[in-house]
Amino acid sequence: MTAPPPAAALRRWEREQARLRASMVEEDTEQWQKDSSFTGLERVGGVDLSYIKGDDTSACASLVVLSYPALEVLYEDCRMVAVSAPYVAGFLAFREVPFLVEAVQRLQQEEPKLKPQVLLVDGNGLLHPRGFGVACHLGVLTDLPCIGVAKNLLQVDGLVRDELHREQIRSLQRGGDTFPLTGASGRLLGMADIRSREYIRKQLCSPLEVVSSGAQSRKKEAGLGD
Repeated sequence: MTAPPPAAALRRWEREQARLRASMVEEDTEQWQKDSSFTGLERVGGVDLSYIKGDDTSACASLVVLSYPALEVLYEDCRMVAVSAPYVAGFLAFREVPFLVEAVQRLQQEEPKLKPQVLLVDGNGLLHPRGFGVACHLGVLTDLPCIGVAKNLLQVDGLVRDELHREQIRSLQRGGDTFPLTGASGRLLGMADIRSREYIRKQLCSPLEVVSSGAQSRKKEAGLGD
């Protein structure tokens, strides 16, 4: 069991989120993003950390790249990692992103032609207490468009899991059906999709080796600090 971080560490993490958030790009920048049929999108990636039951310090870090729209596996990287940072709500990135950044870096070194054009991330993006969830964090550090795929509704900016929200979920009948998650501020924070709760973790890997997150210098290069 990892111990909770001291208050000073949380303040440092908050400052780091604010610093990285200043580099976040919310607008569509790729041509395929502006086409409703996603013409030009050929490679979609997904990243995730799956934890061993009863052990919050050992996890399987996965990166899978699929062709689009055929969804054939083009590349997969799956390895056991030793997680040392504790889980703190709102700061998941500091626990998981170092391993995901390393997975993306390995892909770029080994198979640069298979670099995904977008990454689906197990976690939140803009829907976050400070508007900078794990998907945003990873996107800034890797310079890749990232989409957060969360399992549960994070209740921020006036969003609540009330009867209206449940009715909207029940209205989703077909794959591709969505409804907007708009905060009280009027800002669009995400969409609820009928498939989101079926977002499965990537292929499990054998716990043959547990590795820690990179060298200290790499952590600092990634902007994550100590």
